[in-house]
Amino acid sequence: MTEPIRKPGRKALFTSTETEAPQAVMEKPTVGAGDEQLRELLEALESVRKGDLTTKLRKGDRDIYGDLAEAYNGMVDILMSFSGEVTRVAKEVGTEGKLGGQAKVEGVTGIWRDLTDNVNTMASNLTNQVRNVANVTTAVAKGDLGQKITAEAQGEVLELKNTVNTMVDNLNAFSSEVTRVAKEVGTEGKLGGQAEVPGVAGTWLDLTNNVNILAGNLTSQVRDIANVATAVAKGDLGQKIVVEAQGEIL
Repeated sequence: MTEPIRKPGRKALFTSTETEAPQAVMEKPTVGAGDEQLRELLEALESVRKGDLTTKLRKGDRDIYGDLAEAYNGMVDILMSFSGEVTRVAKEVGTEGKLGGQAKVEGVTGIWRDLTDNVNTMASNLTNQVRNVANVTTAVAKGDLGQKITAEAQGEVLELKNTVNTMVDNLNAFSSEVTRVAKEVGTEGKLGGQAEVPGVAGTWLDLTNNVNILAGNLTSQVRDIANVATAVAKGDLGQKIVVEAQGEIL
């Protein structure tokens, strides 16, 4: 064995047999099963946040991770059912015109139940309003002016309701006045009648004016004929019919 080299008065610093101290080895951290399951849950929740409801978690042991997977899968099932039913009702009512549709989502509670009820309330109100409008306008087309829209409404639907009901009122007033004038002049022989329909415009005003012109002309013609005929009956041959006339009246 080689002896240490020494100098007088000093201790040896190194020897040929000195060994280095072992260095600490950095071990790579291992990923446990729990960490892997949490990562899967995080990825699944990210999918839901992006609107993808197709991801499901594997059900493991009956531990906290298994409970998390079951709770997540149940949540996705409810969201899928809710989304499917809302989409169906929206397509039927809003696109295909199939009124009366209602969303049916079994087993939902809390906010999901509230959302389902709100969708159904919207669909029900729209169904009642549209059907009521359709019934009234169909009745008008068939000559029945005895119906009005009675469904509860707000906003633009309320404006539509008021417009249709006003139209029915105007048609009723127009019909009533025309019937009165026609009966007085054509049946009862009461000349001089004029239809009065307040608030009408456009075609309804034109029709009212035309009826009044008809009644006015007929009144003038018949009265002029009557005056001349009466004068002749009395021996007065100095009068003639001067009122303007056309056709058979001329």
